Amino acid sequence: MPSGEVFTGPIEDSVNGTAYFSLPSVFEGHIVKGITLTVKDGKIIDWKAEEGQELLDDIFKVPGANYFGEVAIGTNYNIQQATKNILFDEKIGGTIHMAVGQSYFQTGAKNKSIIHWDMITDMTQGGKILADEKLIYENGKFLI
Repeated sequence: MPSGEVFTGPIEDSVNGTAYFSLPSVFEGHIVKGITLTVKDGKIIDWKAEEGQELLDDIFKVPGANYFGEVAIGTNYNIQQATKNILFDEKIGGTIHMAVGQSYFQTGAKNKSIIHWDMITDMTQGGKILADEKLIYENGKFLI
């Protein structure tokens, strides 16, 4: 993909489960590593960080930050390593990212927040994406 990613907005109350973000993430100059988010009916109800827990705690006090505003797949396989520059790292082929907070309204998503923070994870070691119960992406590569 020319931009390096394919993205959309989630249906706000449809996300359930636990997500682990393996790549370091930077927010306003602060590094957060090893983020785990637990989600129920779209709302992030628990969060942990291996490093940067205090920042994560502060973020989820902001209205709207406890819902996802974006889900995306990185498609630039020429990027070989994370740089801690989110606008670059989110495009790494074989990764996905999900942003907490503000949605892109053009996608039909509706979440509002002053926060939009992309969190990135590597999908190359067993990651899977299903659409309508059909496997479409595995180990960092599209199957269709």
